[in-house]
Formats: sequence, C-alpha cells, structure tokens
Amino acid sequence: MTIDSTDRAIIAATQAGLPLIAQPYAQVAQELGLDEPEVLKRMNAMQDRGIIRRVAVAPNHYALGLTSNGMSVWDVEDDCIGELGAQVGALSFVSHCYERPRALPDWPYNLFAMIHGTSRDEVEEKRGQIAALLGGACRGSEILYSTRILKKTGLRLRLREN
Repeated sequence: MTIDSTDRAIIAATQAGLPLIAQPYAQVAQELGLDEPEVLKRMNAMQDRGIIRRVAVAPNHYALGLTSNGMSVWDVEDDCIGELGAQVGALSFVSHCYERPRALPDWPYNLFAMIHGTSRDEVEEKRGQIAALLGGACRGSEILYSTRILKKTGLRLRLREN
C-alpha cells in the first residue's frame, strides 16, 4: 500500500492532532494549499484503505482524575477470545484491549485490557467485573499497575526530504 506526497502531507499535518477550532479540516487544507473537501475525501479514502485506522479524541486520563491504571492480563481459552475480547474492549472503563500470543511456559496470558480508575480499589473492582464476564473461559489473570507515563504518541511520519 503506497501513498502519494499529498496523502503523506495530510498525515504529517494531522498526526499530532487536529487544531481545536470550529473547522479544523479547513485549516489543515489551507496550510497544505488544498481545499477542505479534498482533505476530507483523501482522509476518508485512506481510512477505507486501512492507512488511517481512525480519527479520535485521546483524553489524558490522569487529567480526568483516573490516576490508578492497570494492565490486566488474562489467560483466556483460544476458541472464545475473539468474542470475549470484544466484550471486554466495549467496557467503559477499558481504554484498550487486545490479543497477544502467549510466551509459554512463563507467560500464559493472551488477552490484555487496560483498566482505569480513581483508586486501586476501584481498578480491582473493575477487574472483578472482567473476571465475571470471562467466567470459566478464563484460567488465570494478573494486573500490572502503571507507575508513570513513558510515551503517549503513536507512529509519526516525517515528510520525505528531496
């Protein structure tokens, strides 16, 4: 999958966030010498092709008071991880949820879900909700608590220098 220089410029102009104004795409278009419908058309096309996964708000959970955060890890039966993982990921207190391969014999966990709360007690209560949802399909779990933020950005493209 390739992108042209205009698509690359749109990605570079938006990857750190859209301007917080009434018409952010119009400003991006103006900065790039395009019109707003062209920017929107190209972004939608890149999303349809899987180049852009999504355009979304990424709130700072610490600023919202959610200062106790734990990555819960679960050993879930392989034949139901897709269905159960989707249910866990849909919970309001889970910011991201994904499947990863086990690293046996030391790491039996294949489902990861980041839980946010205002205290460790709240996070543990929410962990209990996930355990109840997973039921007998779960053979074990752990939780790894965050102690600090290391990085809060995704992949960043640079415009190619000619």
